[in-house]
Amino acid sequence: MTRLESLIANGRHFPMTQNVAIHQPSALDLLDQIRVAIPEEIRAANRITAEGNQYIEKAQEEAERIVAKAQEQAAFLIDERGLTRAAEEEGRRIVALAEREGEDVRRGADEYAASVLIALEGEVVKTLQSIKKGIALLDERRGEASELNGHEADAWQADESEEDVPQPVRA
Repeated sequence: MTRLESLIANGRHFPMTQNVAIHQPSALDLLDQIRVAIPEEIRAANRITAEGNQYIEKAQEEAERIVAKAQEQAAFLIDERGLTRAAEEEGRRIVALAEREGEDVRRGADEYAASVLIALEGEVVKTLQSIKKGIALLDERRGEASELNGHEADAWQADESEEDVPQPVRA
């Protein structure tokens, strides 16, 4: 984006207008680079989303492991000591703890993925706006060029016998 802005800012200014002429191959090269970069950003967002999903899966596996351990402990307490009530309470406590921890991990992964995707969206929007501005500028130049070509035709039809009459110059 900075290179595109620089290309436009350093373009040749037309007197008494806000228009500039830019080097077309350089501008087209920059647009090609932007087209290549945007899919890379999307791949990065997909990779980050996949990583977030992996964190969620690990948290769920850990929660399941904790629940299984709690069930084992509860069964042990019931079998060995006959403390049904204590085993049930301890099992519920461990399950609740596992669920809270799993939810915390899931929420953290979701927040991280959301923040990365929001930042990526901002960059993509900026890129799209710059592209739209560049296209609008090029369309405006094309419109002025066609108007200029119409005026040039009038100038060429003027008396060509006078040497000091300035001739239109095509850029």
